[in-house]
Amino acid sequence: MFNLFFRNRQLLFLTLTLIIVWGLSAFLSLPRLEDPEIVQRSSTVTTFFPGASAERVESLVSDKIEEELSDIEEVEEIRSASSPGISVVTVELKDTVPDVEPVWAQVRSQIDDVIPELPAEASRPEYEDQEVKASAMIVGLTWELDEPANYPIMRRVAEGLEAELRNLPGTDSVELFGEPDEEIQVQISQADLLTLGISAQGLSQQIAASDAKISTGELRGSSTELLFEVDSALNSLDRIRTIPIRVGADGQVAKLGDIAQVTKGIQTPVSDLALVEGKPAVVVATTVESDYRVDQWAQQARQGLKDFEADLSDGLGIRVVLDQSQYVQQRLNGVIGNLLLSSVLVIGISLVVLGWRSALIVGLALPLSTLMVFGSMKVLGIPLHQMSVTGLIIALGLLIDNAIVVVDEVRVHLQSGSHPAAAVGETVKHLAVPLLASTLTTVLAFIPIATSPGGTGEFIGTIGSTVILALLSSLTLSLTVIAALSGLVYRWKPLRAQSGHWSIGGWSNQSLSRFYENSLRVVFRRPILGILVAMVLPTVGFVQFATLPQQFFPPTNRDQFQIELERPASSAIATTRTQTLAIRELIQQHPAVQDIHWFLGQNAPSFFYNVVGSRRNAAEYAQGIVQLDSTDNLRETIRTLQTELDATFPDAQILVRQLEQGPPFDAPIEVSLYGPNLEQLRTLGDQLRLILSQLDEVTHTRATLTELSPKLALEVDEAAARRVGLDNGEIASQLSTLLDGQLGGSILEDTEDIPVRVQLPEQERGDLASITSVDLLTADGTTVPFSAVASVNLRPELSTIARRDGQRVNTVQGFITAGSLPSTVLTEFQQALAEQGFELPTGYRLSYGGEADARGSAVGSLLSTVGVLVILMTATLVLSFNSFALAGLLAVVAIAAVGLAAMALWLFDSLFGFTAILGTLGLIGLAINDSIVVLAALRDDPLARKGDAAATRQVVVKATRHVVATTVTTIVGFTPLLLDSTGFWPPLAIAIAGGLGGATLLALYFIPSAYLLIHRRKAISVSI
Repeated sequence: MFNLFFRNRQLLFLTLTLIIVWGLSAFLSLPRLEDPEIVQRSSTVTTFFPGASAERVESLVSDKIEEELSDIEEVEEIRSASSPGISVVTVELKDTVPDVEPVWAQVRSQIDDVIPELPAEASRPEYEDQEVKASAMIVGLTWELDEPANYPIMRRVAEGLEAELRNLPGTDSVELFGEPDEEIQVQISQADLLTLGISAQGLSQQIAASDAKISTGELRGSSTELLFEVDSALNSLDRIRTIPIRVGADGQVAKLGDIAQVTKGIQTPVSDLALVEGKPAVVVATTVESDYRVDQWAQQARQGLKDFEADLSDGLGIRVVLDQSQYVQQRLNGVIGNLLLSSVLVIGISLVVLGWRSALIVGLALPLSTLMVFGSMKVLGIPLHQMSVTGLIIALGLLIDNAIVVVDEVRVHLQSGSHPAAAVGETVKHLAVPLLASTLTTVLAFIPIATSPGGTGEFIGTIGSTVILALLSSLTLSLTVIAALSGLVYRWKPLRAQSGHWSIGGWSNQSLSRFYENSLRVVFRRPILGILVAMVLPTVGFVQFATLPQQFFPPTNRDQFQIELERPASSAIATTRTQTLAIRELIQQHPAVQDIHWFLGQNAPSFFYNVVGSRRNAAEYAQGIVQLDSTDNLRETIRTLQTELDATFPDAQILVRQLEQGPPFDAPIEVSLYGPNLEQLRTLGDQLRLILSQLDEVTHTRATLTELSPKLALEVDEAAARRVGLDNGEIASQLSTLLDGQLGGSILEDTEDIPVRVQLPEQERGDLASITSVDLLTADGTTVPFSAVASVNLRPELSTIARRDGQRVNTVQGFITAGSLPSTVLTEFQQALAEQGFELPTGYRLSYGGEADARGSAVGSLLSTVGVLVILMTATLVLSFNSFALAGLLAVVAIAAVGLAAMALWLFDSLFGFTAILGTLGLIGLAINDSIVVLAALRDDPLARKGDAAATRQVVVKATRHVVATTVTTIVGFTPLLLDSTGFWPPLAIAIAGGLGGATLLALYFIPSAYLLIHRRKAISVSI
């Protein structure tokens, strides 16, 4: 049965056909993404509380929402930011929660439960998911004329574009950005209100009373049922202008249009804006369903945009801000290109080392295994993206290893005179257990990656999955199809007649062979010498490991980066807009910059999977997406722009940030201070910022409790107010109406419900002197000067109060120059804290976040199952060799492989991070695989099994070709990754390719030397 596929040609070729068809069909239909999708485990709850200070928002809104949500068991962390007039509560779920939808449903339900406890003036809390899914396409509908933008028209056209994209097959969600809300504005001056003897509240109530959009009952007869409805709904500006308004005390009536100016416009001030290529825009962001090919969807979307643009009127344009399908194609082309180039190099080296027939079969193993992986990915629902294809690249050496071992073993049997059928059968029988053991141990090594929980696991998990699939596919093919094809190829053209030529049996050199055999004689006379020689390189690696610079995920090499603008907290959005246009003008002078697209007042739509944010209603904030012509000198471009912007705009904090890989974090360096007193927290935060800012690599710092914003404090003379029939609440209500307006009714246009707002003219609302000189209306209709009952003073106020799990927190963040390592900067910062004697008062504590926290969480997730897996690996090896001693030898090889990877990283001055960990795991698999094959050969030889040194040397020489072939082909196969310019792949390739030389010494010198030592007492004295 060991040569079933050799004997049954029909089964062999049907299997080959099935693999090819299955793999190709799966490859063409697999969903394609740029990066893995991460489950949404974060959401925000936003509540508006107009006119309230940060302290009032904290106690009356944020605290109540936090307390309500803290009872949910699956919640990991609750953070809140209480600012004047707004509360933003962020909820994070535990990484161990697999199904988040029921939990979010519970969160929404408990938010509804807390509404009765909130102040009447507070808005209904708005729940919003923090999506970590990048938009497939971001499109800007731009205003192309020189005159001010007509946002109502742009909004309606954008809604048509939204509907167009929503109806495309595969569309998941569509969202609009930068579309100011419309309203009907009824503007009347304070003087006219007083003349007419009516307040703004009273005027809005009369307008609302004319808007009867309610049923008045139903006429039910014996044969008909008819609905009664008051025919007075507001449906146009003319209808609103004709509303009769009762004015004065004698019951006079005037039309609204005669006493006030009624216009239609956008709410002012606007809460958010978008500028695409410097032009006013409404942006449409679309995401695609996970099981849909984004490139096919994008093709339909581009055609839809072309048709939509053809029907646009003059003055409107379409600009594509992001087309993710281009990046998906670039990313996959790069990874698959590396895989194909590696395969070609491997086949070329195999031709020299093994001969053309062996190289042909080894070369077939790569595409066949890859096709099997594609088919398995389709079954398991794993899409094609950077991480899933990475698994194939990591497994490249392991795929070759199995095939080389099998092909070389068949060739050896044939050279010894065996029949092809017997050679295939003996090979499979001999190698089945060793290859199964080596495959299982490597599979177990990658299980922590495949099963890692949370966002890190969702990002890297498919790497482990595809490596495991590749290993199992390689094992299955090697023991069936590859073994059978080897026998058939050599049966077609027998080996012995031309076995001496390099093209048949591979290249060899007699001088090198003699030198190698002599080295084995010397080492096997003194086995301890072989052990020491093999352990020199791993020891160097372990010694230097602590000195390796660390970065868990390197930044992405993408032709985009982001700019964040933060102005003083009291800034108006018009000022922010002016500065964003000035920044655009400056950076466009840089030859590498194509353009920048700005989003003001809130975060930009998700354009990269780990760029997330919860900024809303923030007039002082803007986020820009910078588009470059290419990725050449990306870091230098970012550094240059950061320096220029800091020098040109010293009144604002501007962060030029490269896009990062891996799970998201707010800042590379983050320190959180916890304590009860806000002033003390602010002082401590300022001290940390000062120390952090003195580091050379730090460009900017910020803290949640640093900035004080100016506030107009209203001081009421309560005694004077009572004498004229007013109180604090009434005065605040009248001022609120004068400043923010008062809603009264709405009109319905198509499906849009547009509110009617009564307010003062803009020149009166924006002038403090005008506001403080108004007259207040008393209950009996008389007026009282504002200055008689109240005064206004300017006072500082904390702009934001942050809390985490109910504790007040001041989070200090540090941003570093592009290319600097967060771990290095954090170490320098901690040293500076120790040198300056920074100490916390009693009752205060400190914790680190940012990249260090993300790295620690990720490594913790990876190591959470290591103990169990080590036991399983040990059990696999013990059961395979029926010996604890031999299993211990292989365990030493695995540990030594870690040192070899560290040695290679240190030698090539590379970073230690996630890709280096992956490379180390791959190297462990290769080292164990080669060592198992050598160990199995020693156990199969009768004399070597007893510790005969001469027999041991002969067995090792026989196994050397496939070990060397694996080493050389793998090193060459990883060469394209060594030269990769993105910075993502080199640590992985260095760890594997750089450590393989030492792994070869482990297999050829350490294993036989240790084996001889174990059997020394039983060794037969044979002269070497």
